[in-house]
Amino acid sequence: MVYEYLFPLSVMYPGTFGMFNVFQYITFRAAMAASTAMVLGVALGPWFIQWLIHMKIGQTIRGEGVKDLYEKHKDKAGTPTMGGTLILASVALSILIWGNLHNQLVLTAMTVTMALGLLGFIDDYTKLKKKEYKGVRARQKLFVQFGVGLGLGAMLYFLHPLSPEQPYGLSLPFIKHTFIPLGILYIPFVACVVTGTSNAVNLTDGLDGLASGCFAIVGLAFAALCYVIGRVDASEYLDLLYIPHSGELTVFMMALVGATAAFLWYNAHPADVFMGDTGSLALGGALGAVAVLIKQEILLFIIGGVFVMESLSVMIQVYSFKLRGKRVFKMAPIHHHFEMMGWPETTIVVRFWIMAAIFAFLGLATLKMR
Repeated sequence: MVYEYLFPLSVMYPGTFGMFNVFQYITFRAAMAASTAMVLGVALGPWFIQWLIHMKIGQTIRGEGVKDLYEKHKDKAGTPTMGGTLILASVALSILIWGNLHNQLVLTAMTVTMALGLLGFIDDYTKLKKKEYKGVRARQKLFVQFGVGLGLGAMLYFLHPLSPEQPYGLSLPFIKHTFIPLGILYIPFVACVVTGTSNAVNLTDGLDGLASGCFAIVGLAFAALCYVIGRVDASEYLDLLYIPHSGELTVFMMALVGATAAFLWYNAHPADVFMGDTGSLALGGALGAVAVLIKQEILLFIIGGVFVMESLSVMIQVYSFKLRGKRVFKMAPIHHHFEMMGWPETTIVVRFWIMAAIFAFLGLATLKMR
């Protein structure tokens, strides 16, 4: 709303409202979006947590077949969950204030985020209603996630090509001007990216502050990418495909980073609240959608290395047990493997944050290795 209503005043009445000219700058609005989301999250956090406690919205701890893990986490039983609702509310209010509400890329990313947040909300609610660890069936969840991804891919393919020169394909890191056309396969490819990223963040959300801290780091890296790719001069200098109007996604990503950082204030060990699937599915979906919208899907696998590592550990564990009857890890996702090895929870979380930062730096470094 600030951009929509106040910036035009600086053009019409420069003498009186010249100061409002600052609202045209993406960097300023991105910083303010992050600050707004952070202040909202921190300020509303205590009230929101008390409301969750009053409504008896507490976490059910996984127990069957994993007695050792249950013993480690039994003290967390009953901790308020569905904290992702606060993250999404903070982001929505921040974007409403500081975002360009006519920007189709921002509206698309918000739609994907909220759709998967709704799926996570239903999943969390089902768990609470059944008082079980499992909520919506895995196949049903995958069906909806893939459907949201297909919708995004179809919209981009048929209605809104991101770049007239290279609308439906895959750009590669490390190599200049290399583009793989996908044609109609672009639609299921987008669905796989959104579904995979959404599930990857969801799998990472297993320890206090793990998913939220890693997402904040990855989100900062993608905010920088959105800004660069949305500028003709910077994208040309770095040999990146210029995506018109994608700079506004910087504001969106920084709002997510601010809201997640605020949530981390209450999610740090020992956590006062968990984000639940409401938060993890939405954050993962947002990350996947933005990667698609700026055509950096492959770079997502590098910058989001921790999320990839968590997902791969689960796949390796499952297929190893099916094919060999043996497990590779003491438990998957891999953060639980280190837990079973005796690492303290805070040690695992901080070391994973460090790895997330390393992956983010490596991913950004590829911009100069083309």
